[in-house]
Amino acid sequence: MLIHIVKSGETFSQIAELYNIPLMNLLADNGLTFDSKAVVGQALVISEADITHVVAPGETLSSIAARYGVSLKALYRNNYFLGGAPNISAGQTLNITLSGNKIRTVQTNGYAYPFISLELLREQLPFMTYQTPFTYGISANGDLVDLEGDTPMIDLADALSVKSLMHLSTLTEYGTFSSDRATLVFDSEALRTALTDQIIENIRNKGYGGLDVDFEFIDPAQKNDYVEFLEYIRGRIAPLGYPLFSALAPKTSDDQPGTLYEGHDYAAIGAAVDKVLLMTYEWGYTYSEPMAVAPIGSVERVIGYAVTRIPPNKIFMGIPTYGYDWPLPYMKGVTKAVSLSPVRAVQIAERYGAEINYDETAQTPWFEYRNETGERHEIWFEDARSITAKYELADRYNLFGFGYWSLDRKFPQNLVILNSKYEIAQ
Repeated sequence: MLIHIVKSGETFSQIAELYNIPLMNLLADNGLTFDSKAVVGQALVISEADITHVVAPGETLSSIAARYGVSLKALYRNNYFLGGAPNISAGQTLNITLSGNKIRTVQTNGYAYPFISLELLREQLPFMTYQTPFTYGISANGDLVDLEGDTPMIDLADALSVKSLMHLSTLTEYGTFSSDRATLVFDSEALRTALTDQIIENIRNKGYGGLDVDFEFIDPAQKNDYVEFLEYIRGRIAPLGYPLFSALAPKTSDDQPGTLYEGHDYAAIGAAVDKVLLMTYEWGYTYSEPMAVAPIGSVERVIGYAVTRIPPNKIFMGIPTYGYDWPLPYMKGVTKAVSLSPVRAVQIAERYGAEINYDETAQTPWFEYRNETGERHEIWFEDARSITAKYELADRYNLFGFGYWSLDRKFPQNLVILNSKYEIAQ
């Protein structure tokens, strides 16, 4: 796998010819269409194959997989343009195996809202070990709040041999995390037992393969209660064969101030669950000044601390699949950024003739543009370079896997790079 940075005057057809790869593959791997125009400074993933196959009339994807002794899932991963579906046409060029050796085996977990398009979900699921629909909640009475619309996601994941995790949070019906909902089940043995009974029933009825707990903004005085809650749930579901995951705020020390951080005891939570997700993103966010969502230095400080408290083989590194678009000039407390996918960011750069820059310190691309009314904007997003930097960081610390927030944002480059570097565990 190579990364090509677009120079002035280059076209996608020229770049495909330069690397001797099908234009269709180049476009699909980078979230582009035949109508897309190259943007100066744009990073492109170039997938190089050891073995290719030109589809003959009458062949099926299954027959081609059998001929070469590879799995359907491997063909989906090596050919993003398939979109996770077996539909092929005569004359198409398939990558059977890719050049280069896989570094190691990892597990992956993709979060998604139930309103995600099933087409978008299908094209990403072959790259996932787990998918996690977001989110079940806790009512004001301590009961489980159902997540509507997750059944089609689970069914599609099952069809592609991907496990689903049930996600439980304290996100309320108003869209905010509530420490009061957490306190309800921490302080009442009866409610905790009843809630866990409902969780187990739901896991069985829906066909989930485990549980992911994400309690944020916990009262710092109850951080031990949270650990006991996780230990209780694990004690109930582990004998049934279900793993327990938990999300962690991006801390850099034991005594980091702030409600988001103080309620999470890294060492204790790490010991209480099977796996953790480090939420290593949102430095740049809706109300921040324009900056990278996950600057590499900030991410490394969290990981460097985490591995002193939790074994690396328990850690999923959180990876953002999005960026933000800020109107300028930035005014603290007033300016509100809009979230967008990396694919959309490049489309905006193309539309307004912007040149994409790359911040070497944050290891993140960015650019400015003016819209039709003359309003200035600044976008920071992820691309092949920033994702490669994050994967290399995870490799230095030998982290277990990756958790993506979220699959709702189209970002093929991320998955193409993932597939080129790693074996993805089933």
